[in-house]
Amino acid sequence: MEVALYLIPVTLGDTSIERVLPSYNKEIIVQIKHFIVENIRSARRFLKKVEPTIDIDSLTFYELNQHTDRNLIGTYLDPLQKGFPMGVISEAGCPAVADPGADVVAIAQRKNLAVIPLVGPSSIILSVMASGFNGQSFAFNGYLPIDSEERIRKLKVLEQKVYSENQTQLFIETPYRNNKMMEELLRILRPQTRLCIAANITCEGEYIKTKTIKEWKGKLPDLSKIPCIFLIYK
Repeated sequence: MEVALYLIPVTLGDTSIERVLPSYNKEIIVQIKHFIVENIRSARRFLKKVEPTIDIDSLTFYELNQHTDRNLIGTYLDPLQKGFPMGVISEAGCPAVADPGADVVAIAQRKNLAVIPLVGPSSIILSVMASGFNGQSFAFNGYLPIDSEERIRKLKVLEQKVYSENQTQLFIETPYRNNKMMEELLRILRPQTRLCIAANITCEGEYIKTKTIKEWKGKLPDLSKIPCIFLIYK
């Protein structure tokens, strides 16, 4: 096994490991003793799901999230520099994509340490694949502004990019605000603009639909508290 920083994808929800992760990932995971994770509790639960017999107490975890002191992140890679493979685990999906894990990957690259991404589900890529939108030029914008006026301005800017740059625009919302987001999109965007709503990707109750804003009116699903990505295109 190569000594490297392995980027380990996680299921996007309560779905079976076998459905979305190759067996090779398990072969790698069981050989790693040091993990950089977004949340220790959920990482431990994921590892047990991958291999029920794994000795969790023998593993070392370094937590990396919005509360982590940025001055400490570099020290997380000490085991790797000493010759031990390490793994990076996100809360869901692929680490380092819209994820704090990107910070430690950047440090590993600067230190000329090997970085190996493993195959797994990305809600961003899967939603683009299923939307019917431009898959050659797209942008993920993360969360939109909370302030109403700023959010409206941002949505109009993104819609303008759709038409001026022929670029698919993706964004997300806190799950409990999904329904409000959908209502705002129908109120603010042009009637002919197409909106794809992608929820519970790879999980039970998966919902992926593309319609124009005009076609969505009066037919919005209830997606409160469900992980969801919104995509707009012309």
